Amino acid sequence: MVFIPLPSKPIVANTACRELGVSPFSMADRVAKMVKEKPVVIFSKSTCCMSHTIKTLISDFGANATVYEIDEIPKGKEVEQGLASRGCNPAVPVVFIGGEFVGGANEVMSLHLNRSLVPMLKSAGALWL
Repeated sequence: MVFIPLPSKPIVANTACRELGVSPFSMADRVAKMVKEKPVVIFSKSTCCMSHTIKTLISDFGANATVYEIDEIPKGKEVEQGLASRGCNPAVPVVFIGGEFVGGANEVMSLHLNRSLVPMLKSAGALWL
């Protein structure tokens, strides 16, 4: 058993976690922060044809989506697990608009066919038309 001496003054969780090399936030919390920072966020894989289709569709409307290629970013596997813990299945593409989970390719295409995607992009501030 190893005993770690307690500090003489209290330390906040972030400081303690930093000192121990551990994150105070789960990957699901990090994913939540990532999607709230931009109007449109797409989690994708560079080799996925459906991801390419969704990125192209949103780009063709003039929206500048933030794209995270989870097969190319550091800790991509953990991000993928964080998405799965939020109920995202399949893993890619996963689209968030205005910080809200929209869904995958099927849901985005359905919104497009129902003419609901552009108004959603506008209300999120991704389009100024």
